[in-house]
Amino acid sequence: MGSKRNETLLEFGRRLEEAREENKLTLKELGDKVGLSESTMSRYERGLVDVKRPTVISLAEVLGVNPAWLSGFPGADKHLPRLAGLKVRQIPILGRIACGGPIIAHENIEGYENAPAGVDVDFCLLVKGDSMINARIFDGDVVCIKQQPTVENGEIAAVIINGEEATLKRFYQIGENVILRSENPKYRDLIFGPKGMDDIKIIGKAIYLRTEVR
Repeated sequence: MGSKRNETLLEFGRRLEEAREENKLTLKELGDKVGLSESTMSRYERGLVDVKRPTVISLAEVLGVNPAWLSGFPGADKHLPRLAGLKVRQIPILGRIACGGPIIAHENIEGYENAPAGVDVDFCLLVKGDSMINARIFDGDVVCIKQQPTVENGEIAAVIINGEEATLKRFYQIGENVILRSENPKYRDLIFGPKGMDDIKIIGKAIYLRTEVR
């Protein structure tokens, strides 16, 4: 695990140096633009320290590159595309998510989805099955999720149930019970009492849907 972390830091540093030199900026000049010292920038480029996500985003904006690429995610485009004049950013599409581990981790990423830059989301899930069709969410759609541990009643949540793959369900809390409801009447409600709360984990709220014309 430690060696993998070191490789990630080194790759971030390499990409940071590459983008900085393309922009013809010194370490000090780049640091001044994001409110960091020249010595801190030097440590980043040498892969010596972790970089927090807000800092990665600030650096990417200054350098005109994709934050996912700068972070070292494999397969991420270096520059953000534009769709019909609208600036977009690449959001990681996650596969199986392990309970207790980091949600957005390299081993969980299966690809990337373009989403409008102003949409506040953290990751995407590829929809499997027909349990949410009455919410117009179909098999093969991509749903963008804002990572958060709770949602309001009636909102669609990304949930891990019994440690299995993340799924989408409409969330309700009634008294001490939690109901996870499909948007397809052929599926029964999943009801969890106080003793079953450890079996479910909300990982985010559904915000944005990319679907095909049907």
